[in-house]
Amino acid sequence: MKYHPIKQNLFIQNRKNFTAKMLPSSLAVFNSNDIYPISADSTMPFEQHRDIFYLSGVDQEESILVLFPDCPKEKHREILFLKETNDHIAVWEGEKLTKDAAFETSGIKTVYWLQEMEKIMFELMTQCDTVYINTNEHYRANVETETREDRFTKWLKNKYPAHAVAKSNPILQRLRSVKNKIELDLMQQACDITEKGFRRILNFTKPGVWEYEIEAEFMHEFLRNRSKKFAYTPIIASGNNANVLHYIENNQQCKKGDLILLDVGAEYANYSSDMTRTIPVSGKFTARQKAVYNAVNRVKNEATKMLVPGTDWASYHVEVGKLMTSELLGLKLLDKADVKNENPDWPAYKKYFMHGTSHHMGLDTHDYGILTEPMKANMVFTVEPGIYIPDEGFGIRLEDDVVIQKTGEPFNLMRNIPIEVDEIESLMNSK
Repeated sequence: MKYHPIKQNLFIQNRKNFTAKMLPSSLAVFNSNDIYPISADSTMPFEQHRDIFYLSGVDQEESILVLFPDCPKEKHREILFLKETNDHIAVWEGEKLTKDAAFETSGIKTVYWLQEMEKIMFELMTQCDTVYINTNEHYRANVETETREDRFTKWLKNKYPAHAVAKSNPILQRLRSVKNKIELDLMQQACDITEKGFRRILNFTKPGVWEYEIEAEFMHEFLRNRSKKFAYTPIIASGNNANVLHYIENNQQCKKGDLILLDVGAEYANYSSDMTRTIPVSGKFTARQKAVYNAVNRVKNEATKMLVPGTDWASYHVEVGKLMTSELLGLKLLDKADVKNENPDWPAYKKYFMHGTSHHMGLDTHDYGILTEPMKANMVFTVEPGIYIPDEGFGIRLEDDVVIQKTGEPFNLMRNIPIEVDEIESLMNSK
């Protein structure tokens, strides 16, 4: 791994929090992701399933975590099953976790090799009444591929049909949405790496540069700071490309007078950051661009203040819509008749700001969190309003990642990333 070791205390506490929510005489199982094939002997880079990582810190394929807090055998209350390492694997792939290294990572004392799993599982299943299976119930999930978790669940339910089945996901949705101090520090590191990338491209960007060259500059800075990749597919959208919300081609030349919308974030230790900034190719905003930019920034700043414990996510978006409506009236993009005659299900402001303002952040860029429940302290949300004007050839979005505090305004993890017009222009024109 590129990242520094994480204290096992995080994973020990996460498991305690999870098992405290389990039913009596129940067992929960979590699987790693597969290494997905491309063609021939090519594979995609391995990405660990966030749930087994959250509960164990194990960051390798072919791993299984079992939690059985009421198990008669104390040593079987927490178990890791791992792919057995050997000299051949060490030479060709690099050594996998040993049993001692797995303990150092996770704090789990009982580690078996994977080939022992079925035998041990038979013993465990005779001692429990309920088994927790791990399904993906994220509100944005759209999964067509059968995962390793899916295959394991099929095997388990087929082999042990008499057991009651419960779901891990509702527990994890609530636990993962509220961050531990160690997690917040890891997310701060991801944001700090993103800041370094952004400052790098401010000096690099000029008329004639290509969007993919800017993407490469970000990637260079991320890798040299122990990030393995972008947290999500980056958006480097110059000119009218910014009006395509998920523009990812990044293959156009940046022209004098245009703006570039940069929706980019580094990952660190599997934790995400999610930043958006909009900058002028030529290093200076026009008066109109500046007016729209400052309007977006005002909405972002006021929306941020609303992210406090107890806030309802749906009501919050209604209030942000009111802020945006006021700004669009000031920019002459809407008039009073537009607002008076608007469709309540698709308000007038949606013509220029059609997406949501905030989503949970964490191990996933669109992280776990139940949006129908009130916001809590130590949840992390993005704040990302935008105004998109195809007729004028530009779109502007600004986005920070903020931590909800017990009292007062949220803490901005991206507080050091330049955002004000004057600072951006100054940095882009400094030598």
